Amino acid sequence: MSGGNRLDGLTSWHADWRGLRVGVLGLGVTGFAVADTLVELGAQVLVVASKGAPDQVELLDVIGSGFVQQDDLSTPPRELIDLDPELLIVSPGFHPDHPLLAWAADRGIPLWGDIELAWRLRDKVGEPAEWILVTGTNGKTTTTQLTATILAADGVRVAPVGNIGTPVLDAIRDPEGFQTLVVELSSYQLHALPLTGPGALHPLASVCLNLADDHLDWHGSADAYRSAKGKVYENTRIACVYNRDDEATRRMVEEADVEEGARAIGFGLGMPGPSDFGLVEDLLVDRAFLETRRDQALELVTLDELRAVGLGAPHLVADVLAASALARAAGVPAPVVREALLAFRVDRHRTETVAVAAEVRWVDDSKATNPHAAEASLRAFDSVVWIVGGQLKGVEIAPLVQRHAKRLSAVVLIGTEREPLREAFARHAPAVTLLEASSADTEGVMPDAVRLSAGVARPGDTVLLAPSAASLDQFDGYADRGRRFAAAVQQFLGGDADGPEAAHRAPRD
Repeated sequence: MSGGNRLDGLTSWHADWRGLRVGVLGLGVTGFAVADTLVELGAQVLVVASKGAPDQVELLDVIGSGFVQQDDLSTPPRELIDLDPELLIVSPGFHPDHPLLAWAADRGIPLWGDIELAWRLRDKVGEPAEWILVTGTNGKTTTTQLTATILAADGVRVAPVGNIGTPVLDAIRDPEGFQTLVVELSSYQLHALPLTGPGALHPLASVCLNLADDHLDWHGSADAYRSAKGKVYENTRIACVYNRDDEATRRMVEEADVEEGARAIGFGLGMPGPSDFGLVEDLLVDRAFLETRRDQALELVTLDELRAVGLGAPHLVADVLAASALARAAGVPAPVVREALLAFRVDRHRTETVAVAAEVRWVDDSKATNPHAAEASLRAFDSVVWIVGGQLKGVEIAPLVQRHAKRLSAVVLIGTEREPLREAFARHAPAVTLLEASSADTEGVMPDAVRLSAGVARPGDTVLLAPSAASLDQFDGYADRGRRFAAAVQQFLGGDADGPEAAHRAPRD
């Protein structure tokens, strides 16, 4: 059987994967999960990476996977050539134009991502779980967590997985099994998915929350980024949920090839139509999943109730509506949706108040890794000392500066990519005080940024860490950046601040 035909038949955990020669590109959480899974299936596995954590490298040897580390992967390692792989599983960190991918294409070696592999293997434990897909430029993790929380409240065995941090492959191998997986997908993961054939996903429901330029350095263009995001709707069976306030998401649904009977369900902060979720005064309502939707609506929750649990900011209300639509598509009753929402708490580093002192609020929105995300948190406050900067990923930040110049009390720059920021503020906010954290090292940058912010903050200001950029130039990730910010704030303020719990309970809108 030829390699291509053999792969076409590998659509089950119980298929014969033994002896399949597989190269795995990249060794992170995802790469290790791929290798571990394939070794368990009996495949011959070689992991190729430019670096690897020592504990993971050691574990690869324990489980029986090969590993080769080569700093420069512009050419394939000899070990990979000798393996003569029948398949390459590619981690999201590899750009589409990476030399190793070109090498594979020249030799006709198929390329899969971890999501396709997990879809093919999803029947390991009993009946395969339903999949609900979540993507978007911003709000993915919160919406994924909300959806999973609502389903769990209805008694569903559910797991939030994917780009949220837990590999899908770990979930499909869980001995207890799941009824539903809520899968957060990055544009990188979507890029790798086939639209047809045995590796194509057929989700129960799907959503693209919003679309704004991001990761253009990886995708190469805004059109390519949009095309990757649009894949989330392909082959959806029950509901394609889209953002009524973001025309791009509507067009994605219109252009998607879905299964017969799939419905387009809109969500937005305005009055909902007969197939939408939205707001009627201060009520969040469902006008999609009820027979009398032409002239009635189901009440889900009130804005005041959402504010009481930290979900009252407009971008979070939008996430709540999207998650509610996905859960209702899966059959969760409206009263259960309300119960779950009122028990939910927003994840760390997402517009999280870490302290209040001398009438100044300190807010960690380190998860705002692009301008679109920072836009949401900036809109939530009237007078802001903005801590901003990091890896801009090829995205233009000047329009964001222009839109919010009037609400800026001062700006503190962090990160290594500062010249585009300096130019943007000089052009669109020349009167705003601009300071720069002088420390370039990980340990010193946040204490310096906090000290500078405290020096210019006035009563009524919010010191907002909303970097609008990725974090790996100075930190281990957005969570590390947020933790260091919170620690620096507490250290600087000492006993003068309300604790994080007291601050969290304060009004956030």
